[in-house]
Amino acid sequence: MKKSLLITALLAVAGLAQAQQRTAFEPGKVWPDNKGTHLNAHGAGVLYDKGRYYLFGEHKIVGPKGNSAQVGVHCYSSKDLYNWTDEGIALAVAPAGSGSEIEQGSIIERPKVVFNKQTGKYVMWFHLELKGKGYAAARTAVAVSDKATGPFRYVRSYRPGAGQWPLGFNPEWKKPVPNEASLKGWTPEWKKAVAEGLFVRRDFEPGQMARDMTIFVDDDGKAYNIHSSEENLTLHVAELTADYQGFTGRWNTIAPAGHNEAPAICKRGGKYYLITSGCTGWAPNAARSFVASSIWGPWQQLDNPATGPDADSTYHSQSTYLLPVAGRKDAFIFMADRWTPKNPIDGGYIWLPLRFEGDQPRLQWADRWNLSAFDAAGAKRGVNP
Repeated sequence: MKKSLLITALLAVAGLAQAQQRTAFEPGKVWPDNKGTHLNAHGAGVLYDKGRYYLFGEHKIVGPKGNSAQVGVHCYSSKDLYNWTDEGIALAVAPAGSGSEIEQGSIIERPKVVFNKQTGKYVMWFHLELKGKGYAAARTAVAVSDKATGPFRYVRSYRPGAGQWPLGFNPEWKKPVPNEASLKGWTPEWKKAVAEGLFVRRDFEPGQMARDMTIFVDDDGKAYNIHSSEENLTLHVAELTADYQGFTGRWNTIAPAGHNEAPAICKRGGKYYLITSGCTGWAPNAARSFVASSIWGPWQQLDNPATGPDADSTYHSQSTYLLPVAGRKDAFIFMADRWTPKNPIDGGYIWLPLRFEGDQPRLQWADRWNLSAFDAAGAKRGVNP
């Protein structure tokens, strides 16, 4: 009897803890959903639609196998960004052995969802690697839905820019040059060759590589897929078609040979700001930042946006998205992941307020903060309310 009462009491306490409403962000700590389970949405992006936020991310499982897509893309919804309701799997993987490009065991990373006003469809883009091929496929893929929460229907994958040169590409660079094997990597000659289209020429016919990516919808409704390309050496920005489900063929490079991945973008005061990471596998590194007056560039590289202790590892995390806060002018949340490759489901989330010093984006660590950090009074007293 005593044991039964104890179990009942413990369940009641667990239920109470589960029901408690969060009122602040606590970067790096366990972030329970409405069921009390740590959010399972890695490499995430956020859609704001009809007064509600929708979080989409990679669903991970226990163990190293969880770095491949075993379930699909998970969706959560929230009205306040602190408390999230589990909406289930928005895009499910196809059964193993089905031959689908997104069959169980493929790699689905960094899903981002946008709403297309012309078609009334929700459009999801993500980085796709085909099952059993490691990271050789380097494709970007699209799925669509009639509802924000899904289910999303897989459409197809792309290698962008097939048969198209980037904007302003020097005609002299289109001519054949010594192939990649004849150049020693990371020498000044090699970097110059990359900047002058070494890999662009190599992938001209099949299309350019597309790995870590994000989607950005501009004020005029045009959308862009920004992704790491050219063996992760150069970022590409490619314009999407009016329905957001394909490419127009207009594209350009960002920071050639700069070795950037994990792009996250926002627009403020008519300028575009980009935060990326370096390429060190699962290990964190110092973030980079860029600014441009046009999404097509030229892009000016700025400083590491992170400040204070652990700035050289971006607080042990890697960027995934810059979230505009609804109803607050020029308020953006920097979203990042703490990867745990040996047990991916344990991965944590770093959300911090993004501020600006002139054109320079800045990040400052906070153990706990809330949206008042974007208010004038909150900014004066710091981000720890």
